[in-house]
Amino acid sequence: MAESILIVESNSDLGKELVETLTRKTLSCEAVSDEEAALNLLAERDFDLVIADLQLNGLQMMEWSRQVSRNRSFILTTAVGSMETAIEALRQGALDYLVKPLSPADLADIVTKFLEHRVDWAETRMLRQEMHAGNDYSSIVGTSPAIRALFAQMHKVVDADSPVIITGKSGTGKELVAKSIHFNSRRRTGRFVALNCSAITETLFESELFGHLKGAFTGAVADREGFFKAADGGTLFLDEISELSLNLQAKLLRAIENRTILPVGSTVPEKVNVRIIAATNRELPQQVRLGLFRRDLYYRLNVVELHLPSLSERRQDIPLLVRHFIEKYNRQMNRSIRGVEPRLMQWLINREYKGHVRELENLIERLMIFAMDDELTMDALPAELREPMLRSTAQSTWSLKSAVEEFERFTILQKLQECDYHRAKTARKLGIGEATLYRKMKDLGIDKCDSRLFS
Repeated sequence: MAESILIVESNSDLGKELVETLTRKTLSCEAVSDEEAALNLLAERDFDLVIADLQLNGLQMMEWSRQVSRNRSFILTTAVGSMETAIEALRQGALDYLVKPLSPADLADIVTKFLEHRVDWAETRMLRQEMHAGNDYSSIVGTSPAIRALFAQMHKVVDADSPVIITGKSGTGKELVAKSIHFNSRRRTGRFVALNCSAITETLFESELFGHLKGAFTGAVADREGFFKAADGGTLFLDEISELSLNLQAKLLRAIENRTILPVGSTVPEKVNVRIIAATNRELPQQVRLGLFRRDLYYRLNVVELHLPSLSERRQDIPLLVRHFIEKYNRQMNRSIRGVEPRLMQWLINREYKGHVRELENLIERLMIFAMDDELTMDALPAELREPMLRSTAQSTWSLKSAVEEFERFTILQKLQECDYHRAKTARKLGIGEATLYRKMKDLGIDKCDSRLFS
């Protein structure tokens, strides 16, 4: 049976040309020129490969498709390329990122290469699927009291369908929590649509959120679906909601309360069924007192508040996060880093992270790029961080008991990984009995941090 390929291309003529070229390669190929048609096809049929235009929300399409069918692969295309967009596309799982104009012959070669190495990529997808399998929150790494309390709250609100506000400093993982709530709720088959409110201009707000009709204003050459309609039946994540002006807040409140939207240029309100999850790094009660955030919108959204701890409030999770990021970038970079030397790990634990989990991840990615062997060492640190490393270690305010516990947790996790999570072998390598290993794993919370430890 011929491999099936879906091309989502805003330029219909280019789409037809690509179909003709790939069909000559005895491939089953189909093209659509709008997002709605693509989503309908992806919901109804399986495709081995999707070539999607970023102009038609290719990244969001890939994220949605991953939840519906984890065996699909994506190549993303764009007319306006940038290094930041390319990195983001590849980080989110795209096989390749291509800048237009596209040569049909070159694209055919890329597709052929993909099909030749499909087994390798399928194994990578299986690993990713295993990481996110099950009705849990495995994408959120941690066993600290703060994270366990967060899990307990998320479990209670996941199917409540009420609005949620997620608070916490930038880089703590607010969107990750919002996605976990959505994909573990009854709305998981619907779309998760994310909007950064700080990036939307006031003049385009209604059009972006509620959509518009053709001819509604200069430049409206076709009907456009807004974010509310795109999230119908699913979840709309409003990041940095505190950045909206008071005027825009009033329009948003009206849509949330009435569960209806009015596209620009239309006189007919449309019903929408959307769960709202909002996020902010500001203190909203203070914003309300200062008159910068509407009180009525605050109370409408703040049915449930989930607060994300800073990394300094959950330092005991740092070894787990480090291991998680090492495994992630081992797959992405085709590396085989097995661990971190103890001195570097202690510095990572003690370090202050203004960017929180995001900063830690970026640091591990950088260390892995420059690592010379299968262990991350201080030699891979950039020069500007080596001197502060010595000061931060010397100025650590941790108690001796906490430092010992963190070193034990890190050492046990590292040995478990080296022994392929075989507990008897791990105990022998550590020079302790199995019963002692079991007790320490329970005391340190290691027994709950990875499903492989139960095998």
